[in-house]
Amino acid sequence: MRPGPQTPSLSWSVVVPLVAIGALALSWGRELSPLLVGLDAIVLAGAVLAAVQHAEVVAHRVGEPFGSLVLAVAVTVIEVGLIVTLMVSGGPESTSLARDTVFAAAMITMNGIVGLSLFLGAVRYKLILFNAEGSGAAMATVATLATLSLVLPTFTTSRPGPEFSPAQLAFAAIASLALYVAFVLTQTVRHRDFFLPVCPDGSPDDVEHADPPSTPAAMTSLGLLVVALVAVVGLAKVESPAIEAGVAAVGFPPSFVGVVIALLVLLPETLAAVRAALRQRIQVSLNLAYGSAIASIGLTIPTIALATVWLPGPLILGLGPTQMVLLALSVAVSILTVVPGRATRLQGSLHLVLLAAFLFLAVKP
Repeated sequence: MRPGPQTPSLSWSVVVPLVAIGALALSWGRELSPLLVGLDAIVLAGAVLAAVQHAEVVAHRVGEPFGSLVLAVAVTVIEVGLIVTLMVSGGPESTSLARDTVFAAAMITMNGIVGLSLFLGAVRYKLILFNAEGSGAAMATVATLATLSLVLPTFTTSRPGPEFSPAQLAFAAIASLALYVAFVLTQTVRHRDFFLPVCPDGSPDDVEHADPPSTPAAMTSLGLLVVALVAVVGLAKVESPAIEAGVAAVGFPPSFVGVVIALLVLLPETLAAVRAALRQRIQVSLNLAYGSAIASIGLTIPTIALATVWLPGPLILGLGPTQMVLLALSVAVSILTVVPGRATRLQGSLHLVLLAAFLFLAVKP
């Protein structure tokens, strides 16, 4: 067996969270020069990578599919923290930030992470196999959550805009949380075998090919994961004016801030999924992708709904026509991808083209 992911005492993943906390303490509440903004941005990116590195250590200790769940929740905590901090400090444009970020996360996970994993896996292994039962259940959950939280607000009539009334928002939040809990129970308790990697002969693979980290190493990573997440959320608050100013400076619409947030928090998740795909563990890649999408919607919407108690301004959740078309097409293609339980590079290419269309239309709506 090859050695599993460990946490050496002087590794970069130990040093970076501590440096990030120090940078946060020095930057909080101060006017920053462009040089310090750039340095904080580098530290922020390093803290995100360190957070997911430690999440991977904890994940490998608890095993699959619990590992994918740990990664998805860690990434969602970062995402929620970024959204709330930017909405608190933002102006009128921030009223749709939650919608833009959650939709971007859904598109990046369904098309970016899935597409890249399928394409690279198929390039290396030609025909790739995964568990249709688990992937199909996850995709159905994503589609239901996205429709309830992002599509319905456009068509409800209690409020004039694409906005839920307080009662409707409460229902959407409770329904999202209930679906998330139901999915987690299905994934980890009732039908865990649906989410295990599939061997080339088509049978579930419940064998980890690496030695799990020791309990002390896993506990150390858990502590450093908490430190890294605190640093990420705090530095995001510090960097928020620079993010918004940078998007405005290049002439992109304000909604592109949500895309930047989603790209930032999902980059490490993407790297983890690609590594799994290259090891012929496509089911792990799909668990990461769809699990992140489910957590992003199922946890973000309830949190933002609760935050509206003190957040100023309305909360715009409804998608526009172009976004709804992209979402509907992505759901349809995803269903056709996961139902057979196997895929080629063509399926990966379809999803990557949909991601490119999303990014292009986000810049040129």
